[in-house]
Amino acid sequence: MDKLTYAQSGVNIDEGNRAVELMKEKVKSTYTDGVVGDIGAFSGGFSLKAFMNMEEPVLLSATDGVGTKLLVAQMMDSHATVGQDLVAMCVNDLICQGARPLFFLDYIATGKVSAEKVAGIVAGIADGCKMANCALIGGETAEMPDLYKEDEYDLAGFAVGIADKKKLIDGSKVSEKDVIVGLSSSGIHSNGYSLARKLFFDKLNLNLDDQFGEAGKKIGDMLLTPTKIYVNTVMEILEKFEVKGIAHITGGGLLENVPRVLNDDLDAHIYKDSWDMPDIFQGIIDLNMIEEEELYRSFNMGIGMVLIASESDAQGIFDLVNSKKIDQAHIIGTIEKGSKKVVLK
Repeated sequence: MDKLTYAQSGVNIDEGNRAVELMKEKVKSTYTDGVVGDIGAFSGGFSLKAFMNMEEPVLLSATDGVGTKLLVAQMMDSHATVGQDLVAMCVNDLICQGARPLFFLDYIATGKVSAEKVAGIVAGIADGCKMANCALIGGETAEMPDLYKEDEYDLAGFAVGIADKKKLIDGSKVSEKDVIVGLSSSGIHSNGYSLARKLFFDKLNLNLDDQFGEAGKKIGDMLLTPTKIYVNTVMEILEKFEVKGIAHITGGGLLENVPRVLNDDLDAHIYKDSWDMPDIFQGIIDLNMIEEEELYRSFNMGIGMVLIASESDAQGIFDLVNSKKIDQAHIIGTIEKGSKKVVLK
């Protein structure tokens, strides 16, 4: 009887090793001064020496995935940008409490390892890490043929950041008459894709190459637009202004994420006409196939990050962001007495 090998069971160790070789230089390009060790160690290390001047340094962590946006990437056989999505979903959460991202780890699970595909995904992760000024110091690629089909894969990411405890942002200082600043999103980002796919592919029977909205862009391209990474913008804001609350507008949309930084006796009054929506959202609204409350609970609707500050600081934030012309800021509402909810106006 022939001896059984791991490869015969569907796991190709050699292909996995080749993927590591292909991604090595891209991973190393993310290394910052704090990185300890190199690729191949059993764990990734990071020195905190540069932060010894903090009164009470606190590590914060975040983990997330990309959701069913990956199905669109797999349908299009386009995997270059989902890595940026993965990083964005984690580091954008960290900065909500004022933490500076330090390092990132990834987990890729697939039915069959293709060295080129995995290396391409990791290249996107590395690009996202460089945008966030954090180092990619570890990861795992798991080949599991009995759990995933050959072309299927899933991603998970893990980010760690640091902040001085006395400077942590938790929303406790938010008060009546504070002003809400919204930073524009690039599109759907990485939430609401089950609803979007149901709408476009099931209800409307559209194909990935079909055009949608006034701009006439292809559905596939619009859906794969990568999630914006706000780290540099928010870090610069925090150096110059007092921000009382920050909310990353992910699953739950504006309606559920903004109340996370409100006290029980406050509401956020948000004016729907105070920002220009990406074309995909305006097109969805024009279809009139989804109730407004469902839209604002499922999608970011064009606002990827919300910052709450006093009127003067909010104006300073608005001016700073728009002068840089990297992100776009909008004054989208105010904080009023209420019961910890969002009021759309």
